[in-house]
Amino acid sequence: MAGISTLTQSPLSASDRCDRCGAQAYVRVKLATGELLFCGHHSKEYAVSLKRVAVEIEDQTDRLVESPAER
Repeated sequence: MAGISTLTQSPLSASDRCDRCGAQAYVRVKLATGELLFCGHHSKEYAVSLKRVAVEIEDQTDRLVESPAER
């Protein structure tokens, strides 16, 4: 398995949408051939499979509990 990183490189914005359902994306999965974006729900649902193929996983789901003043 390639090294999995949870480094935050650039915040995902409201215009970044889950590739599965279209909700706001909070997880970016970098693959050797591109990237996928997932909402918190779908990133958890596919976590085991994604960890097998990901070069890097950028998880920003901690932003789901921040208040607007904390951003």
